[in-house]
Amino acid sequence: MLSPPDSPLGKQLSQYVCVRITRMDDVNVALFDRDWNNAVYYFIMNADEQIYMRYGGRDAKSDDAYLSLDSMEIALSKGLELHRLYQKGELKRTELPKPVYPREMPLLGKRTIEQHACVECHLIGDFQNVQREQDGKLDKLTHLYRSPDIKTIGIDLDVPKGLAVREARGAVEAAGMKSGDRIVAVDGTPVWTFGDLQYRYDKVDRNAAQVQITVERAGKPVNLAVALPVRWWWTDLRFRQSSVEPRTYFDDRPLTDAEKQKLGLKPDGFASEVRYVADFARTMKSHELKTGDIIYGVDGVERDEVANSVNLFITLRKTAGDDVMLDVIRGGQRMKMPLKTYRMSFRK
Repeated sequence: MLSPPDSPLGKQLSQYVCVRITRMDDVNVALFDRDWNNAVYYFIMNADEQIYMRYGGRDAKSDDAYLSLDSMEIALSKGLELHRLYQKGELKRTELPKPVYPREMPLLGKRTIEQHACVECHLIGDFQNVQREQDGKLDKLTHLYRSPDIKTIGIDLDVPKGLAVREARGAVEAAGMKSGDRIVAVDGTPVWTFGDLQYRYDKVDRNAAQVQITVERAGKPVNLAVALPVRWWWTDLRFRQSSVEPRTYFDDRPLTDAEKQKLGLKPDGFASEVRYVADFARTMKSHELKTGDIIYGVDGVERDEVANSVNLFITLRKTAGDDVMLDVIRGGQRMKMPLKTYRMSFRK
């Protein structure tokens, strides 16, 4: 670390053994479980492999939105406090998961380790999903839409202060969260950092109607039952570059109820307006969509219990590389239009 030894951060780090992992070949990925698309991630733990906390995490817009030296100092200080409690026997020991190593993942081993290539973090998450897809065990809500954005339920953190709430809006405000609260637990599990919060929030069942968030207010815990909005788990996938995501190379927005009524479309359908078409689609002639086109069906399907847009429907219900037939309205005329999705393969 480059922090001066006599700085507050340097003094804290001097009490830690700092290890940087550059290759994941022999790392127990069950123990170090995380969202593998995070750019920076630290585990604060002891020699017994007891993880005290995680530091890291990101959102779809920025890889360092929730990282700061101030919040790291808070995490390191808390880590030392938890370690002292552990040494005194006052911190409960957690059961370790069954070890899993990259070499035990068939696809990952074949395409990296056997080829003497480096096992990188993002490859682990991607190959896990490809293997799940081949085994029929891929749950896209859980495995593809990782790390739901806490701002969707209204949490705006004062990042340098760790889990201090700067502003509470929407679902969390309705549940009673207030500015100045400090988040301390998710569904009963303590959280100390944004990395902890994001990790535990990601573990919430995608079909859950609510999540229990505990905050500290005036030195006392307050339990809040937060009602989860529809599609609370949705997050922008573009930075992930996932192999199991069908690539369509257009962006869309769901039509409003009034717009669907005006066009004579199903009120509960996933009709969308095309807002952007990527150059790749034109170059590869994967489809002939234009900005302003209205798509109201995919392979004859116009409604879905989860999806509220065409792109979300294709992502959830189709396999990367599938050819689909779109129902399109252009200039008041209805037409059929073929679209070829693509499977991205990257850095393998």
